[in-house]
Amino acid sequence: MGLKKVPWTLEEDRLLVSYIEKHGHDNWRALPKQAGLLRCGKSCRLRWTNYLRPDIKRGNFTKEEEDTMIKLHEVLGNK
Repeated sequence: MGLKKVPWTLEEDRLLVSYIEKHGHDNWRALPKQAGLLRCGKSCRLRWTNYLRPDIKRGNFTKEEEDTMIKLHEVLGNK
């Protein structure tokens, strides 16, 4: 169907972010065409969810977060 199967470009990222900021992301299946992207809806959803969302925390864990994980692991184990 002429969909891209190569790594995302900065221009595609910009198009996706600007479209979602203006219109939201109600229908992932229709979003690529409306945003002017040659990607499938699943690809756009995963790109937004895993890389482009503004509330994604990047970087190392803080000491407090690390201590919390260790305590929870002691209580719950490898669940």
